[in-house]
Amino acid sequence: MGGLPIQTSSSSSTISLQLQKVSGPDSKPKKKICCACPDTKKLRDECVVEHGESSCEKWIEAHKRCLRAEGYNNSKLVLLQN
Repeated sequence: MGGLPIQTSSSSSTISLQLQKVSGPDSKPKKKICCACPDTKKLRDECVVEHGESSCEKWIEAHKRCLRAEGYNNSKLVLLQN
């Protein structure tokens, strides 16, 4: 009667399951790989052009992390390196 909302365990598990579906490891990418992570892609590309690939590991790894967050797995990322 204190005015606090009551949260049932079923509603919290539903929210948890929905979050897992969206961000789980089985989620498929929503964009083409060429269109995912434009900010990190631009920084990576500019660095490689100006300084060479060996000097840009920080930006390359940042772009890979972003792509993984978008749902791309390591096998697709390995293809980008070749």
